[in-house]
This record gives sequence, structure tokens and C-alpha cells, in this order.
Amino acid sequence: MTGPADPFTLSDSAIAAGYDLVVYETIGSTNDAAFEHARGGANRTWVVARAQTAGRGRHGRQWQSPPGNLYASVLLIDVATPQTAPQIGFVAGIALARALRQLVAEPARIGVKWPNDILLDGAKLAGILVEGRVLADGAYAIVAGFGVNCQSRPPDLPYRAAALAEAGVGRSKAADVLFLLSQQMADWLRVFEQGFDAIRAEWLSLAAGIGAPIKVKTATRQFEGIFQSIDADGRLILVDASGAHSIEAGDVLLGH
Repeated sequence: MTGPADPFTLSDSAIAAGYDLVVYETIGSTNDAAFEHARGGANRTWVVARAQTAGRGRHGRQWQSPPGNLYASVLLIDVATPQTAPQIGFVAGIALARALRQLVAEPARIGVKWPNDILLDGAKLAGILVEGRVLADGAYAIVAGFGVNCQSRPPDLPYRAAALAEAGVGRSKAADVLFLLSQQMADWLRVFEQGFDAIRAEWLSLAAGIGAPIKVKTATRQFEGIFQSIDADGRLILVDASGAHSIEAGDVLLGH
């Protein structure tokens, strides 16, 4: 748990907004731990681990979690409904991209990839997993989990990956990212309270691949076309010879 020697801290603005921080040396999953804190009555709580043994990405995929990278989840109660909960993923993407852009000399190197990745020079730097559960008292708990390759990237992946330290970023420690992320997340959640329109516009300003070829594989079929935009609910809009397609979920390959 947290202690005086822990380098992880939240920004002053996040603390002022009522966010707490819990740090573990090693844990199965920060998302699972955040839900445990929710069942104990917590809210606005960041859960951080120096290492995970059961980290996961979308569709239950394993997320490799060696020490030195950031594994953090933020617990939020009743900030969205089950129907609008996926929009928190866009809030989280903006917050992480904006935090990372503060660490990179050329901010445009950092971009967001639909629906839940952060890219550095076109390679995957971070992933985000948003999950929601109804609590016993009827409240709706949302946990946004962040995995950021700070010091290292997993080997032997089927796609290009990046790490801050390997890319020559001076401030590349997990604690640096968390401090900035906690501020950005608090700020953009306040924007989200006013509706999704401003979130959508900001996300599009950070998005990689707009107007370029894209391939999207869904559970039932594969699309190839041009990445046009995201709609008012966050669905990806792909245009091909047959027209525009609105895609709610899928795996994306840019530049194909």
C-alpha cells in the first residue's frame, strides 16, 4: 500500500478535486483492485501497481506488465450510464495523450488510435481498458485502466510497439506519467460533464489516421476504406465504395 517512500503522487488539482491514491507493489490487476475499492465505498480513487500478474487488455487479452511501466486505474462512480460508459474511453484517451504530449519535445509524435490506444511515432505506446459494473447499492462504477510502456515494451508482438525511454523521452518514469495523467483526467472529466461534443472534437484533433486508409476487423466481418471520423456516440465512421459504415467495436489497422 502507499507509504512515504512511494514516488507516485497525484497532481495538486486532482487532489483538490477529491481523488485518492492507493499504490501496490505487485497486484493481479489494477482494474480488479479498483472495483474492490468501489465495493468498499470508495470513489475517485487511483489504484497503481509497480507490477501486475494478471493485467488484461480488450477482449480479455493478456497485458504484459514488467516493472518500470505504468499500470494505473481510476475508479469513478456514476459519471456515466452503462450506455454512455464507452465514452469514458475517449475521455481517458484524451487525458493520457495530453499528459504524454507534455513529456515529448515534439507533441505531435503522440496520437490516439480508435478505440483505446495511444501511439508514439505510429507505434503502440499505451492501451486503455474501460469497464463498468453495477454495485450492490445500484451505483454504477466505471474503472478506466491505463497501461503505458514507460521503460520497456513487450517483445514479439504482432504490431509495432514503443516505450518512452527507448524513444529518447527524458521524463519517462511511470510516476511522471501518473502525475500528469491525474491532472488531465480530472480536467477532461469536468469537460465530459457538459456532454460528449467537446470530447469528440478534442479526440478528433488528436486522432491518428483521419482521412487515411484503414482496416477494421469486427466480430462478424472486416471493413477496408477511409477513416472519416467518429460519430456523436464515438462509433468509427469508415467510408468505402458502398458508402459509410458506423462501427461500434473492432480491431483497427491504420494505413491499410
